[in-house]
Amino acid sequence: MFELVFGIFFVAYFLQIIIFLYGILKRYPKLDEQKLPTVSVLVAARNEEKNILKCISSLNELEYAEGRIEIVIIDDHSTDSTFRIVSDYIIDKPKFRLLQPEEKIGALKGKANALANALRTVSSEIVLTTDADCVVSKTWAKTLASYFQPDVTMVCGYTDQTKRTIFEGMQAADFIYLLGVAAGTMNLGIPLSCIGNNMAYRKSVYDEVGGYENIKFSVTEDFQLLHAMNKLKKYKIIYPLDKGGYVLSEPCPDMKVLYWQKKRWGVGGLNSQFRGYLIMSVGFFFSLLTFVLPFMFSFIGLAILLGKILTDYFFLRIIYKGLGEKIGLLDFIVFQIYLPIYVVVLPILVSFSRKVVWKERKF
Repeated sequence: MFELVFGIFFVAYFLQIIIFLYGILKRYPKLDEQKLPTVSVLVAARNEEKNILKCISSLNELEYAEGRIEIVIIDDHSTDSTFRIVSDYIIDKPKFRLLQPEEKIGALKGKANALANALRTVSSEIVLTTDADCVVSKTWAKTLASYFQPDVTMVCGYTDQTKRTIFEGMQAADFIYLLGVAAGTMNLGIPLSCIGNNMAYRKSVYDEVGGYENIKFSVTEDFQLLHAMNKLKKYKIIYPLDKGGYVLSEPCPDMKVLYWQKKRWGVGGLNSQFRGYLIMSVGFFFSLLTFVLPFMFSFIGLAILLGKILTDYFFLRIIYKGLGEKIGLLDFIVFQIYLPIYVVVLPILVSFSRKVVWKERKF
């Protein structure tokens, strides 16, 4: 009986991965470089003195027509040297602006409030966002902007993470895995999630949904904005696999920070649609059965588990190849141990407590 149930969930999981890959590999038309719209790049930063200089240095190297791009750094009342570092760097760079959110808008807090303040000051057609611990590729802005055909309102890109240790490599594999699921579903018309460190959207549609202040506050503001725009049912939301839109971010430095990151995402995911819960339930129950396998051991069960591991490997390999990158075998092995643990534990944690600590703030 166990083998039959385990096999059924593997078939469901395998079919999901095939469907995700079909969505991931969809191709979209792009604008000629001469027709790219004006863009504003927003970066909300709080206590990022260790990372902010690398971030703004990469933004300064962006390839985009002069006079058609502005870069706004929002210092969210940092208590370290973030503000000073940015001020010193941009003093002779007119395409940069530095501001601090002076107004608390509605019930907004933290990053959402910082972005909402900044968005009231921009007039560009397209808004791009990344995080202060990220380094963007030189082609990032023009790649994402090039996908804004008249019927497109949001474009998301892939973010990898630096891989100096096995712990960081595990996080990177997990990151790409989750983004692959998000991209696959989004490109099939079921936008489940996105990530604010690599996304772009139309300012006019942001205004149309009423801005962050008109959206239910969440610790995952990017997720809420995605669903507000999707509810309009008027525009396309896409997630192209394009290495030109590549971003590299810093991973969590330790398990404590990783725990709060995962919990923040889990709490934000509670607002998912039914289809989102259905997709997540397949992974949850398969992972749960994986923990039962040692007590109900069989060679068929072991073969099923091996099939799942190979499925994940080729899923990630295809995505990494599209990004011009390779997946480390040891990183993947550790990720395969880590994945079923948090897939099972996270929903349980979130069901008991929705408290989140992020950037030294409680939500």
